[in-house]
This record gives sequence, structure tokens and C-alpha cells, in this order.
Amino acid sequence: MSAQQRIYRFGTDDHGRDVTEGSSSMNYILGGKGANLAEMARIGLPVPPGFTITCQTCVEYSTAGNTWPEGALDEIAEAEADLERRMGKRLGDPADPLLVSVRSGAPFSMPGMMDTVLNLGLNDASVQGLIAQTENPRFAWDSYRRFIQMFSDVVLGVDAELFENAITQKKLIAGVRSDAELSAEDLEELVAEFKQIFSEHVDATDHPELLVDGEIVFPADPALQLRLAIQAVFGSWMNERAILYRKQNGIPDDLGTAVNVQVMVFGNKGATSATGVAFTRNPANGAREFYGDFLVNAQGEDVVAGIRNTEPISDLKTVEGLEKAGAELERVFTVLENHYRDMCDIEFTIEQGRLWMLQTRVGKRTATAALKIAIDMVDEGLITREEAVGRVDPAQLDQLLHPQFDASVELDILARGLNASPGAAVGEIVFSSDDAVARAAEGHPVVLVRWETNPDDLKGMVAAEGILTSHGGKTSHAAVIARGMGTPCVCGVEAFQIDAAKKEVRVSGTEIVLHEGDIISIDGATGIVVAGAVPLVSAELTGDLETILAWADEIRLSEDGGRPCHVRVNADNPADAKLALDFGAEAIGLCRTEHMFLGDRKNIIQTYILSDDDAERAEALQELLRVQTEDFVQMLKTMSGRPMVIRLIDPPLHEFLDDPRALEISIAKRESDGADEAELAALRDRLRRIDAMSESNPMLGLRGVRLSVVYPDLPLMQVRAITTATAQLIKDGYDPRPEIMVPLVAITEEHVQTREVIEQVIAEVERDRGVKLDIPVGTMLELPRACLVADDIARHADFFCFGTNDLTQTAFGFSRDDAEAKFIPIYLHRKILKGNPFETIDDAVLELVRMAVEKGRDANPTMHFGVCGEHGGDPKSIVKFFNVAGVDYVSCSPYRVPVARLAAAQAKLKRA
Repeated sequence: MSAQQRIYRFGTDDHGRDVTEGSSSMNYILGGKGANLAEMARIGLPVPPGFTITCQTCVEYSTAGNTWPEGALDEIAEAEADLERRMGKRLGDPADPLLVSVRSGAPFSMPGMMDTVLNLGLNDASVQGLIAQTENPRFAWDSYRRFIQMFSDVVLGVDAELFENAITQKKLIAGVRSDAELSAEDLEELVAEFKQIFSEHVDATDHPELLVDGEIVFPADPALQLRLAIQAVFGSWMNERAILYRKQNGIPDDLGTAVNVQVMVFGNKGATSATGVAFTRNPANGAREFYGDFLVNAQGEDVVAGIRNTEPISDLKTVEGLEKAGAELERVFTVLENHYRDMCDIEFTIEQGRLWMLQTRVGKRTATAALKIAIDMVDEGLITREEAVGRVDPAQLDQLLHPQFDASVELDILARGLNASPGAAVGEIVFSSDDAVARAAEGHPVVLVRWETNPDDLKGMVAAEGILTSHGGKTSHAAVIARGMGTPCVCGVEAFQIDAAKKEVRVSGTEIVLHEGDIISIDGATGIVVAGAVPLVSAELTGDLETILAWADEIRLSEDGGRPCHVRVNADNPADAKLALDFGAEAIGLCRTEHMFLGDRKNIIQTYILSDDDAERAEALQELLRVQTEDFVQMLKTMSGRPMVIRLIDPPLHEFLDDPRALEISIAKRESDGADEAELAALRDRLRRIDAMSESNPMLGLRGVRLSVVYPDLPLMQVRAITTATAQLIKDGYDPRPEIMVPLVAITEEHVQTREVIEQVIAEVERDRGVKLDIPVGTMLELPRACLVADDIARHADFFCFGTNDLTQTAFGFSRDDAEAKFIPIYLHRKILKGNPFETIDDAVLELVRMAVEKGRDANPTMHFGVCGEHGGDPKSIVKFFNVAGVDYVSCSPYRVPVARLAAAQAKLKRA
């Protein structure tokens, strides 16, 4: 054995003694599947023996240009021989052959993204041994044709449709409707046809090891079969769909996948054999019930592929010959759930009445189910409240905020299917992933309609608002992936007769034909499909979500384990502020005052900016004072008793002006139309003034605090509006708590001089209104220099709030809009960046925040610190802000507040 162990055994030896070498804690070594196979074997469940090749071996193989590490093939050969000794059988034996499966198993669950090969070890000789041992020629030839088909597709890339077409032709000739009705003779003939397809579609230059007498031949040597299958599984780690799935789910690319080589057990040995996928609880709604699908006389791929319509797991005990195995499976459900203390996802096979466990893992679930399961398990005494809060993925809460069908609308139901993934979606029908991506890129919401999805459809599933399939159960590929993404999905809509080539759907029992581009609505919670667009409504924070968030609030606001973790909201109008309070926000962390200048008020600010007439400018400023005062009265009244951070005007003034190029075109058109010369002269003068205000690099130009220096009337007006509104509300019996924030400070003196002006205005309003005002004045830190001199600024500030959008831009030297559109995708693809720094806070930018907090707190211990950039709503960033940077609060958009509350609680739990 090498210094780094590459092979781990699981299961029993030839004397029935457990020889398992791994456990569930080793998922980074054995992958999730291998680690849990070892764990199940270790606790005495019926697991077919096998061995696991580690994830690290995959990484070694891949980084060496798909070259085997020294000694690895010898170790695999030793493990193969050991497995043969344990089973008393040999791969390829013409008398009594051993057959194995070769399955992937990454450290994180990636359902359907990588490859599997079943029935490995069959050849023309060993199939005869299988016939002799089982006395079941049909089973043997069925297993052999499955092996050739799967091996050809997965290992050599032969188009799977070629084999499906051959099967279809064989069924037509035989006069049968299903694969299960084909005879042993039919299947033997298919084996010969499949081998011919293989020979005709594999390139000899790429695979010289398959040449026999100058012809490509399906490999008969089990050792070669096994090596090629393992290489294919390793290679599938870097296939397009796996890479995209990891990107979508934040899984690193450098982990690799393990490979599990396991003795085959067969669910296709007749009426007392079956295979299935199940959950110990309902993964869609969390109900405490056994949930899943099974098929009699089938192999596992048949269930998840959606090729045959399945039976519910609750019926398993009622099938003749399967009663005992069904009862044993329910016992195993309980054992696994109690052992893992969580809902488990299970794959099993029943071979001639005997139950075998092929996989378990903590099951993926919808947000609704995650909440219910966590709460129920607390009530059952399986887990604590803290564990319950820690188990719910904050990002999943977005599912609960997805729109639902408006209950007041009467629905004309077109068809029904299985409620595979909750939420409602409305969109144009598309029939391919490429079309889904293309239409979505053009701004059209789409619903991907497929017979059944496969892993290559992932890009279309990501682009779609919803997914509909006409086949497959609740554990099919479409259902599992959609639930993980939080995308509404309806499966098994059997009434939909889909013709993808013609891009149309015929609805059984009706004259209705739907075409590409037609609008449909789907409800993934009920399985309903409706023609046309159904109005959608947003969900509310009630029930289980309310319970979990209440527990989360207790944890994050507790003084135990260090500083509480507060959640505020970014809101610029009373409606958003009210919504945020409903969602549990504690305060407003950012009110962007420039948003109050838009709409019908844009003409006022334009007049102030462009007019040469002092009286006209003063009148515009007075009008801005009036409307801003009204705005602040409404906002501060809504937030009475809660802090409200109000940022003074930040963007460059030209953003409030007309687009100069559009104005130029308008002038040219008016000239051609013979407009009055005086009117044209006024427009040309306006264009000249707008052009004079343009900047080469406006992000680094006249904006933020610099506006307060160059145009002091504007911040004076805003401060007067804030303080006047505050004084008025105090007199009216309210408790307004504004905090004024100076944006884009880089130099201490910028803040000092601006604060002096602010305090002068506050003093004037106090004197004029006869009210004492206590209004903190702070700084928005969004520049690296400000972070470096944070201790100096802190001596003159009451709080810091970090604008991490601009801090990321200025730290990287990236323009966010340009970078995300033009080169960040390339950087991510080439691994120059590990992640998009505008989605999750970059560690170097985080260090600037941490340093500024430390400097600020040392210089001014009474300060408080917050984050109000987009990162304030990102769960991964939230944990870092609280536990690494040491901020007091994050602030995010209203719909992200529930996510932030949960993520903040999890940050507190991780700190403990």
C-alpha cells in the first residue's frame, strides 16, 4: 500500500466478517457515496461488498493529464483480486461470474452529474455462466445488453440514441410495447446489434487497445473493462454538466470524485426483484412518511431516468414476493434516520426477495420540507433548536419567497402531473436547453418542456423559470435538480404528448396543441399545468418559516457567544421599509437619497444642475427641500423607534441628466423637421452643458463626499430636510432615529469638514424648532485608503458602514458592470478567480473591512459598524462579516432579510 492510501474496502469478507475501512466522516477522501456505504456496512446494514478509490487519486490522475499515478493500477488490481476472494467469484468467469458496478461519488452530492457503469464483467463467455447460475436466460441477456449500452455511452461516448433506436425497432418487430416484454432471444439479438453499433462508432485511433485483428471489438477482458470504466468516471468530474452544477452550487473544482466498485445485486431478476429510490420523509413538504418510487424487475437507472412510470414506495409491502423486503426497508429507514439524525435519501435493490442497500446520504429537500423536518426533529428530541437553525440553507429560503398562483383566480387546468418542486412559474414553452438559454438571454421567461431531462439539460434548467416533464417520478433527474435549485417543477405529466422535433405538444383527450412560444403556467406545489399566464402572488413569513426565524433571532441577538448579529435593510421608500419590517428587519442600514430625485422630480434636480439663473436654482433647491422633507417624514414615521441610516447624495450629477447622445439625435431630428431656431439654440446649449459635465471615469470622479465639497447646497438641503422631518415627528410624538452618512470618504478632512456643515444645520434646526436633536454622523467606507486611515476617520465619526460594492471595485480596479459582462466569466473558467467577488466577498476585500473595524474600534470604542453592499444579503459573506470582520450588522434588500436573519444566526453558531 502506498504512503497515501488509495483503496478502502467496505462490506464483509468470505467468512462474513466486516472488513470496512472507512466511515461517514471521510467524505472528502471516499466521497459521499463511499463514506456512507462504509458507514452503513459498519452499523450492520446489508451492503454489497466493494472498494472505493479515493478522491485524491482522481485529482492525481486528472492533474497528470489523465495519466495513472505510479502504483495506482497495481493497487486497483489487488483490490479487485481481494473482492474476488471475498465473494468466491471472478470477474469474467465463464462458470460463475462476478459482476460489479462502477459509480462516482463526490464529496458533495451531485445527482446525475457524473457517470456510472453497471453489470461490468460480462462478455460472451461469462453471460453463459450467468445463465447457468440463474437459470434465467432473459435476465442474463438483458444485463449484458444494458452493460454494452451503458459502457458504450459512458466510457466511449457512443450516442445513446443509436441503442434506443435499435430497441425500438426490436419492439416493433416483436410486436411488444415495453422493454420488459422482449424475450431472451430478442435480447440476445440486441446484444449482437449493440456490439456492431459499438464497432462502427468507436474510433480506432483514439482506442487502439480495442483493436482485434484490425477491427474495433467490444472489450471482453474484465480488467480492461474495469480500467476504462474507472477512467471514464474520473473523467466525468470535469464534464460540462458537472462543472456547471458545481458552479451553481459553490462546489470547488479541485476536490475530485471517488470511484466505488461494488458487487452487483439485481433488481431485474423477475417478479420478486425490484429497485428504488426513497426518502425517510417527504422531501417536498417534510411530512413524516416514507416517500419515493420503485420498479419491479428493473435496475436502478430505470427509476431515476424516468423511462418507466414508477410505483409509490408505500405500495412496496403489498407486492407479492416483496412483502418481507418492504418491511425490512422500513426498519432500515428508521435505523438510518436515527443514526444520521436527519432525513436520508436511499437507493436500494431487492434481489429475489432480499434487500440490499446501495446508497444513503442526507437527502436534498425543498425549503418547505427543510423547515418542517427541522422543527419536527426538535419536537421529537432528535436535534436541538441550534442544530435545526444550522441545518436550513439560508439560500433555500428564496424558494419560500417565490411567487405562487393567486388563489382568487379560477384556474382552467390543462393537465396534472407530480408536484416535484414547489413554487409557481409562468413562461413561454421551449423544448430544448439551448432554446431555453437563448430565449432567457433575450429577456423572455421560459418553461422548459421535456419528455424527461438528463444531466446535459442543466444549462436550460438553470435558465428556465420552471420545468415540466411528461415522464419520470418525484426522484427523477428533473425533480431532484429542480428542488436543489429552487425551481418550480412538475413531472410525469402523462397527458403531454411531446414532439420536440416539431416543437409542439398534444394534450391527450383534447384537441389542444401547444407550440413553442405559447405561454403556460405551472404550480410545482400541486402539479397543476394551466394554459396562459396565471397571476402570481408572493408568499408570507408564516408557519414553520416564522418558527425557524424566531429561533434564529434568539440565537443571533443573544449576548452569549459574543457580539449580537443584527440585520438591517436597504430601503428608499416607505413601502420597502414596511415590507422589510414585515420580513423582520431591525432598522434601515441604507437609505439612498438620490433615489428620491427620480421620476417626476428629475426635472427639479436637472434645473438645479443646469440653470445659470441663481433665483431659478434657489427655487429648484427649495422645491427639493420640500419633497425630501416629505419623504423623510414618511420614512422616519414608518421606522419610528428604529435607526435609519441616510446616505447623502452619492452618484455624479450627470446621471440625473439626459443621455447626451440621445439628445444629440433628437436635435438632429428637430433640425430636419424645421424646428424653431430659438428652440434649437436652447437644446444645443443644454447639450453643451451636459457634455461639459461628462467624466472620463465617473466612478472615480465628482461623486460622493466630493459633491458635498463642490456643491455644498445639495448636502445642506438634504441635512435640513432630514433634521426638519425629525423635529416635526418628535413634536408629533414619534421616535425618529436618523443617522446621517457621508459617502465615499477617502481623506479624513473630507469627513471632518462635511460633518462641521452637518452639525451647523442640525444646530440651526434645533434652534428654529425648539427641539433637541441627537443625530449620529458616520462615514461610508468604500475606498481602500479610507480603510487604511480608518482610525483617523473614526475619531470624528459615530459609525462606519462599508459599501462593499465600490470597495470591491476599487480594491480590484474592476468596473463591476464591465467586468461581469466581459471578463469575469473567463476568469472563473480559467480559475484565475475562484468565485465572483461581486457575489461573495473576496478575502482581500474582507481584510480591508476587518482592518478598518479594528482600527475604528480601537480609536473610538463607542462606534458601531455595518455592511450595506450587495454582499450583505449573501449567506457566505454574512458569516465572514460577523465572524472575521467583526461588524455589528448587515443590511440588504427587503426580500433578502429572512435569508440574512438565518445566515446571521448560523454565523453566531459557528462563532461559538
